[in-house]
Amino acid sequence: MSRFFGQIRQAGYVVRDIEAAMDYWSRTLGIGPWFYNERVPIRNYSYRGESYEVHNSVALANSGPLQMELIQTRNDAPSMYRDFLQAGNTGLQHVAYWTEDYDADLERLLAQGFKPVMSGEVGEKGRFIYFDTEYHPGTVIELSEVAGPKGKMFDLIREASVGWDGSDPVRPFPDLSKL
Repeated sequence: MSRFFGQIRQAGYVVRDIEAAMDYWSRTLGIGPWFYNERVPIRNYSYRGESYEVHNSVALANSGPLQMELIQTRNDAPSMYRDFLQAGNTGLQHVAYWTEDYDADLERLLAQGFKPVMSGEVGEKGRFIYFDTEYHPGTVIELSEVAGPKGKMFDLIREASVGWDGSDPVRPFPDLSKL
């Protein structure tokens, strides 16, 4: 447990082929089912203070309480994911901490000297921010708001993993507007 952030709730892996990665994780590691979104609807995306239109594919599954995230960039918009790949890396790129009090936690982290690099929103009350903490691959820290539908979706994904028998290993993302 981090004394600054609480529990790590997600491990985010940047991959070059998300379909092959989902297949490997489900067949070889037995982790799933994967909830896949070919184009995550990210709003208000910013990288180093500039706005961009990103196209990322994401797959989410749980291994116990830890959510695994697979990310494939589909365009060349600037991002920490693109930087990670351009540096010759694949694999673990970030760990995420979840919060229901995003504004207070963000204010506290900024006061502690954490520097934002990348941010955006996925659904209502689904803000996220990545900090400049990459001193070696896999050390980037994300703060992710889970007070709204995104949090409910994460609960559904975790629940689907309990007792998963290997069937139907790739499923569509739940519709956030219906959660």
